[in-house]
Amino acid sequence: MTLMKSWVESANSANTPFPLNNLPYGVFAIDGVEPRCGVAIGDMILDMYAAEEAGLIEIADQPVFDVPYWNDLMELGPEAWATLRTRLQQLLAEGASEQSAVEALLVPLADASLEMPLVVSEYTDFYAGRQHAANMGAILRGSPDLPANWLHIPIGYNGRASSVVVSGTDIHRPLGQSKAPDAEMPSFGPSKRLDIELEMGAIVGTSSEFGQPITVDEADKMIFGYVLLNDWSARDIQGWEYQPLGPFQGKAFGTSISPWIVTSAALEPFRTATPPREKELLPYLNSTIDGLYDIELEVLMKPNGSDTTTSLSKTNYSRMYYSAAEQLCHHAIGGCGMNAGDLLGSGTISGPTKTEYGSLMEVSWAGREPFTLEGGETRTFIEDGDTMTLRGAAKGDGFQIGFGDCVGTILPSVKLP
Repeated sequence: MTLMKSWVESANSANTPFPLNNLPYGVFAIDGVEPRCGVAIGDMILDMYAAEEAGLIEIADQPVFDVPYWNDLMELGPEAWATLRTRLQQLLAEGASEQSAVEALLVPLADASLEMPLVVSEYTDFYAGRQHAANMGAILRGSPDLPANWLHIPIGYNGRASSVVVSGTDIHRPLGQSKAPDAEMPSFGPSKRLDIELEMGAIVGTSSEFGQPITVDEADKMIFGYVLLNDWSARDIQGWEYQPLGPFQGKAFGTSISPWIVTSAALEPFRTATPPREKELLPYLNSTIDGLYDIELEVLMKPNGSDTTTSLSKTNYSRMYYSAAEQLCHHAIGGCGMNAGDLLGSGTISGPTKTEYGSLMEVSWAGREPFTLEGGETRTFIEDGDTMTLRGAAKGDGFQIGFGDCVGTILPSVKLP
């Protein structure tokens, strides 16, 4: 697929993450205007509230964009999603007859602050990266062997929707219990082993009925779009609490997502197959379509007080073992009803070499192998004031489909009274 030309000149650059091929959905605010839905095009944002008010967008019998989130559109279903995308491309394409009317509704991206693009109904995080699971086994148990269930089911846990925040939101270092291997008692205090996890987040757009399973193919059609996702992790707190019920406080303090929802339709040209199965999956997890996407990903770190940013890792979403549709299918197979606005974290995305690891736990091998940043500082985990950035894009012929950076800075822990 090649670049689709727009009359918005900045959208025709090979360097923009937001060409006409993309049209991601976000929520923005500018001085004097309440947060509202917007569509990124080049270095501009189309004000969807104003476009609907002007009669340029008509998707339903009642207003869809009079609220500062995209959940109302999600609930209209895939036919409405396709109708909107087609209409937006008509309005913004080179030679569009309504250019002058639309041009008046564009807002410079540089003037806007970006807000949460959706109301997160519920949040589930998976553990579906093969290399990451092997690395964590080697680090924690001395063996890369996988748990007995790993090659049969997408393993996950239910997280906290209340802790999901948009890129640019600072995160306080969490407090909690941890226990040193040679200590008799646990101790309480700020996490000393604060980490990131490079993930993709799939957003469920249509609900499934309580008590009713869904197929992988049905699940694929239910996914509205994707975001970059950083599942911040307090490894020392997690290590003490996770036996026997899994992650809790070590994961509940913050999950950051990128500000723009890239639709499944925009990513369609970049579909790719899941890897060969090491063990045959049970039939309910079978699919007739490819479930992953070729999305290049990067982790960057900017240490406190520095102007230099270091690229720590580069990998690809296609490294995953399970697709988001397989995860969604398994989530619902026992009768769990899925809701519009549910967020599914992919699990940490790592590749076979150290330059492709998606967490600092792997890059520093649990702190045993400090790494050096470009400014000369060393790290094993995140220190106060450090800024972590996730970046991702699917690369086409002369264009890219980007998400906007997923950024978070770590603040000191909150002092107790």
